[in-house]
Amino acid sequence: MLAALLAACGGGDARQTGGGRQAPLVKAEAATPMEFADRIEAVGTARANEQVTLSAPVTERIVRLNFDDGAFVQRGQVVAVLRQAEQSAQLSEANARLRESQQQLQRVSELKQRGFATRSSYDTQVAAAAAARAQAQQVQAQIGDRVVRAPFSGWVSLRNISVGAIASQGTAIATVSDISTIKLDFTVPETMLAAIREGLPIQANSAAWPNRPFNGTIRTVDPVIDPNTRAVTVRAHLQNPDRALRPGMMMSVAIQSSTRSALSVPELAVLGEGDSRYVFVVGEGNRVRRTEVRTGAHQNGRVEIVSGLRPGQRVVTEGIIKVTDGMQVRLEGQDRPGGGGGQRARGSG
Repeated sequence: MLAALLAACGGGDARQTGGGRQAPLVKAEAATPMEFADRIEAVGTARANEQVTLSAPVTERIVRLNFDDGAFVQRGQVVAVLRQAEQSAQLSEANARLRESQQQLQRVSELKQRGFATRSSYDTQVAAAAAARAQAQQVQAQIGDRVVRAPFSGWVSLRNISVGAIASQGTAIATVSDISTIKLDFTVPETMLAAIREGLPIQANSAAWPNRPFNGTIRTVDPVIDPNTRAVTVRAHLQNPDRALRPGMMMSVAIQSSTRSALSVPELAVLGEGDSRYVFVVGEGNRVRRTEVRTGAHQNGRVEIVSGLRPGQRVVTEGIIKVTDGMQVRLEGQDRPGGGGGQRARGSG
């Protein structure tokens, strides 16, 4: 009699498995469409937009340096001046000869017009004047070689040379870098070449700025594939107005080549067995059915379902290790007061 009373009060409240045990409690979620993007990841090296090391064109003493450590220089600004006293004297001499030859040419030209000078003497004087002009220009060029100017606007490196030092030909004076834009070079396998094109946006991250993504655009894809690595070099441009990025930085790169809408489920809902993937679909009577699926990309904790499911089908997402094919389950929320399968009222005894 007591056993019958207990069964009447509590036995009808819970679903049971075939063995008399209570059905496991699980969570389920419907398969829903989601936007997926093909993602390519790589590692690249940052380079300056323009960079040049200015060196001494001749062996000479440095008489002036017009930059400080890390200073900004404008295009055409004088960075260094080498000693040019000898060339200045040579230029004065060449200019004097040029004036003399031009005056002589003027006199011969006047005589020729009056018929007192031959054509040959006139041509000889024209050649002499041209030679004097060329000599003056040559000396002027030598003086220009001793004035080192910035070829473009940028930031100079730390100064490692001083005024008074004798710089040998080729000695580095300063490195000028234009880092307003950063060139980011990275490689991708040739198998992904079809997904890479000019104008494609990228997102780069640096260990120096872990919480700051840098957005850029692919500018060039190298037309030659490295036969050793079977990879192609890609160059992207990143704007760098605050100079946060520096040449030589290693950066991780993520590229989204295309987007598509596809069915998705949480990653926890998908199980694997060998090369196959499957989920547990909740059907009528809260019975689960093992269903094989073909998966695609993973993104934001969800998995793309290429085939095997229909939109709206519910799959087990939590408690999945407690279920087997054909088992009846309890869905979280349905056994709560007000839930879809609310509790039946207990007898008062």
